[in-house]
Amino acid sequence: MSKETIQHCEQCGAEIHGEDFTEFDRKVLCPSCLERYTRLCEHCGERIWDNEDVGDSTITLCRACYDNHYTTCERCGCIVHEDYSNYISDYPYCDGCYDKEKGQPIHDYSYKPAPIFYGNGKRFFGVELEIDDGGKDDDNADILLDIANSGDGRIYIKCDGSLDDGMEIVTHPMTLDYHKNEMPWEDVMHEAISLGYKSHKSGTCGLHVHVNRETFGNTREAQDDAISRVLYFVEHHWNELLKFSRRTEKQMNQWAARYGYKNSPKEILDHAKNDGNSRYTCVNITNWNTVEFRMFRGTLKYNTLIATLELVNRICNLAVHCDDVRLAKISWSDFVMSLNESDCSELITYLKERRLYVNAPVEREEDE
Repeated sequence: MSKETIQHCEQCGAEIHGEDFTEFDRKVLCPSCLERYTRLCEHCGERIWDNEDVGDSTITLCRACYDNHYTTCERCGCIVHEDYSNYISDYPYCDGCYDKEKGQPIHDYSYKPAPIFYGNGKRFFGVELEIDDGGKDDDNADILLDIANSGDGRIYIKCDGSLDDGMEIVTHPMTLDYHKNEMPWEDVMHEAISLGYKSHKSGTCGLHVHVNRETFGNTREAQDDAISRVLYFVEHHWNELLKFSRRTEKQMNQWAARYGYKNSPKEILDHAKNDGNSRYTCVNITNWNTVEFRMFRGTLKYNTLIATLELVNRICNLAVHCDDVRLAKISWSDFVMSLNESDCSELITYLKERRLYVNAPVEREEDE
């Protein structure tokens, strides 16, 4: 029988029998000292010495993670992830302090609160709807917030430099079902029109749809595979989607430029990743947590908004469930004829109005 190994903890000097020790930072530590003098960074998972923790009472952080991903609220001193920090004159604030500092219903463009997820499911859609020509008016914003939120923080409103005299309505992430059955879009849009706002007719407004990356796969590699098929579908059906978007080629080139035709999803994704990482593309993939569909013109027509969400949802379904070979064989006719009236009724109506549904044109109402 081999003799039991005995070591000494280099922190407290206690005897350590067998393998009941941990080597950290070139030191042998007993379990007690490991727990007392070290901790794990909650962002990257790396172990650090207790005195190297630059977090606060709510989070443990190593210096590299703090420098690269976090900041400190100017008002209360709490640690805030950069994705959820808000800035006033280059000073960062947490959500609560930002609201106290601003005290106004229309937030700065940089405002980005921690997301609240509405609905049950794995796929969530965040909508950014720009409205213009009715004023960047606090009273108007309060009216729209009261209609949409009803005690819940379902939307918030921001200013946007691309608008002449308007604002941007932003939803927290919601499932498609929640957008259709719980979010009072029709009431919000009707009120916005009555307040003098336009979206489609203004010529300045966009409708952007964010989809959570997790819906495309459990790993970054799986997500990239599915996202490459999203880009492929958009590029290979560009003419139809341009007509669907209600934008002109000039507007697309300015706000939602295409990546360009390639022979395979992987080629398009590789090109997109090497294309200067601009967010002003038809499908913006520069965000860490979401994929943003930017190609659509703004609207204050309920059918157009829901049809857009149903379209994005169907494109995501194809990207997740089809392989590259099968996707390449799907024509626009195949795509529209596969739509189900039970879950794509607004999309089918919209496609018929825009002469994008096979042999079934109908009369349409104008977008606002």
